[in-house]
Amino acid sequence: MNIHEYQAKAVLKEFGVPVSRGVPVLKASDAEAAAKTLGGPVWVVKSQIHAGGRGKGKFKEASAGDKGGVRIAKSVAEVGEFAKQMLGATLVTVQTGPAGKQVNRLYIEDGSDIDKEFYLSALVDRETSRVAFVVSTEGGVNIEDVAHNTPEKIVTFSVDPATGIMGHHGRTVAQALNLTGDLAKQAEKLVTQLYNAFVAKDMAMLEINPLVVTKQGDLRVLDAKVSFDGNALYRHPDMLALRDETEEDAKEIEASKYDLNYIALDGTIGCMVNGAGLAMASMDIIKLYGMAPANFLDVGGSATVDKVAAAFKIITSDPNVKGILVNIFGGIMKCDVIAEGVVAAVKQVGLKVPLVVRLEGTNVDAGKKIIRESGLNVLPADNLDDAAQKIVKAVKEAA
Repeated sequence: MNIHEYQAKAVLKEFGVPVSRGVPVLKASDAEAAAKTLGGPVWVVKSQIHAGGRGKGKFKEASAGDKGGVRIAKSVAEVGEFAKQMLGATLVTVQTGPAGKQVNRLYIEDGSDIDKEFYLSALVDRETSRVAFVVSTEGGVNIEDVAHNTPEKIVTFSVDPATGIMGHHGRTVAQALNLTGDLAKQAEKLVTQLYNAFVAKDMAMLEINPLVVTKQGDLRVLDAKVSFDGNALYRHPDMLALRDETEEDAKEIEASKYDLNYIALDGTIGCMVNGAGLAMASMDIIKLYGMAPANFLDVGGSATVDKVAAAFKIITSDPNVKGILVNIFGGIMKCDVIAEGVVAAVKQVGLKVPLVVRLEGTNVDAGKKIIRESGLNVLPADNLDDAAQKIVKAVKEAA
């Protein structure tokens, strides 16, 4: 689960992390009052969306101006004007895709007198099963570009959970960022605070870009992006309360109600599969035959008829879907349950696109019989390769 920048900073502040003062704003009419509470003389007006690249982004609406999603204001009136332009407008960045995201929240923040910009992040390293830090002197830019062009400017290390964060970890960060004296001590303290926040809140990723040194000689977190381990949110109702569903795909929200593993994609072939590995293989073979999947959907190993029906409805609710592939290898998951769910869903929502069903495993004969006797216009398939070829062909013929 992702949260907004202003929420992330509030969480980090609880652990002593140095962040600038700021006020979240939901209505343009509140922007000037927020600016007055901060005092100025310089403010930063930041669009709050779950995507990076806001400063270099562009608004679709001409009325929003062309100054990007992060703007420097030098008067209270200018803060108010920027708020009117940005709130409700659609911001397009490198991470939103061409559709962009509507800006429903702003963060009015104190301006910072920046001397240097760095990059610092913490994440779960699957190879070591530890929390790993990524540090670079190249802050304020895409870390992916730094990794590609100048990988020697990135330093990584992991923290042994048996010892936790220690002084030498902070000194490693200070050395990587060429910080000495008091700034090195600040770096050591900051790394400890960030690690404690990461572990205490079950974060999956914590990215600070940029981490800045001000001309007054202070380390400060200028931007923060935080995501949480969804499997641990039951332990953190306070973090779960920060969820902003307007930033999420409506189909993914609906899928979460049924405990379905669903991710919307940009293709045209909807997929319903059991098992993440088989789902990935199904997506790959669709690409192999020249088309793209519209989603990742793993119904799991113990789905009920209602759960399968819900999954099918979610797929068909996507206007981009021009064909559907159901690929089930029944182990714990029974083929007849899948068949009953598909039939029930089709009877409720109808079937306007080609449907290919490949069933194999537990109760496969019963499942095929249910599909066959349903009267639905379904193309049966013998194996995954056959299924992929049939759905791609059917979609192309229907176009």
